[in-house]
Amino acid sequence: MASSSNATIQSLGSLNKESFVSLLSKLIGESKFVQNNPPELIPQEDRIVNHVLDSLRPYSTETGGGPLLINHVAYHSGRGNLIVEYPGTVPGKILSFVGMHMDVVTANPDDWEFDPFSLSIDGDKLRGRGTTDCLGHVALVTELMKRLGETKPALRSTVVAVFIASEENSSIPGVGVDMLVKDKLLDKLKSGPLFWIDTADKQPCIGTGGMIPWKLQFTGKLFHSGLAHKAINAMELGMEGLKEIQSRFYRDFPAHPQEKVYGFATPSTMKPTQWSYPGGGINQIPGECTVSGDVRLTPFYDVKEVMRKLQEYVDDINTNIEKLPTSGPVSKYVLPDENLRGRLTLSFDEAAAGVACNLDSRGFHVLCEATKEVVGHVKPYSITGTLPLIRDLQDEGFDVQTSGYGLMATYHAKNEYCLLTDMCQGYDVFVRIISKLEQD
Repeated sequence: MASSSNATIQSLGSLNKESFVSLLSKLIGESKFVQNNPPELIPQEDRIVNHVLDSLRPYSTETGGGPLLINHVAYHSGRGNLIVEYPGTVPGKILSFVGMHMDVVTANPDDWEFDPFSLSIDGDKLRGRGTTDCLGHVALVTELMKRLGETKPALRSTVVAVFIASEENSSIPGVGVDMLVKDKLLDKLKSGPLFWIDTADKQPCIGTGGMIPWKLQFTGKLFHSGLAHKAINAMELGMEGLKEIQSRFYRDFPAHPQEKVYGFATPSTMKPTQWSYPGGGINQIPGECTVSGDVRLTPFYDVKEVMRKLQEYVDDINTNIEKLPTSGPVSKYVLPDENLRGRLTLSFDEAAAGVACNLDSRGFHVLCEATKEVVGHVKPYSITGTLPLIRDLQDEGFDVQTSGYGLMATYHAKNEYCLLTDMCQGYDVFVRIISKLEQD
């Protein structure tokens, strides 16, 4: 079996840099049209699909030029997904590369040092919107599938690539991988490891965070600041109320022992990120204000339980608002003579759970082994950034492992770029993953 493994590596070889850069140049040239920020910017992912098809069709059953099976699936006009399959000889033996999305976040050319919507090359740097996230991976996996179609190695495993639409913004539902799963087009991928190729820095990302967006409205009584004893200061109520909620959150959801195992950089956090009030003069004590923020939750805590506890905190504070600390001798949250009480109101936007990859999975072990061989070291990491699509796949029974070969430092950033040498290593990792799974 070892000789078969070596034959696979020899057959698939190294990344064809010229072909990769040529394809990536075409993809970045479309990036202006696949920015995802509805309603102003609705991506047309088929502009990317067409370039991928141009690369792969000559090696497909569609043209008779090769073994690749290609399925272009669109649920919205111009917004397709692409499933590409290289058939193996053993039924049910499969591995897949998924998550290479064909939309990008927005870019303002006025803020960039170079044109974000055309590929430019600066030494090893490949520059442009989507090079790291995620058109670079689209081109990389296309080159892998192209090489499989060209060389036709005798694999026992079926290799599947799934290029997806609508990853960066989910405000328009029913476009991407969620629909592919719903229509059971990916069901057979459950038989083997699924490698989600949309992270960065060449190391396995084994954990992500959940996110709970929240909004707290604080209601008091507006009054003249020279008569503070007749007001309920909504800002003071907001400061003290939020402080109490945060204190209880960190008491109930402290650092979890598994976070060290998974290498999370931070424990779960709850913090404000936006503060607003209706406006008024400097001599007016505000009667209302709103604080918004999020909870970033490691995957070892339950999202619904946290939401329930947050509401419990608010209910208790409202019931016992007299006990909340005040600021100064006339600061208060109750005006008994007017039968007025300050009040907190909590609401949530759509929440998402985090992911803890299965560290006992063969897919995880193979990814680590391949990374160590190619990159020289392996150091899996976890972040409390949120990838809800991955959790959805995991909940559906897929063995999801994640990696990526762009740069975290340029993710969603101005002046985005990736490194050609990193992409070459990514290709080598993919080849070794295929090779090692042939040995099973």
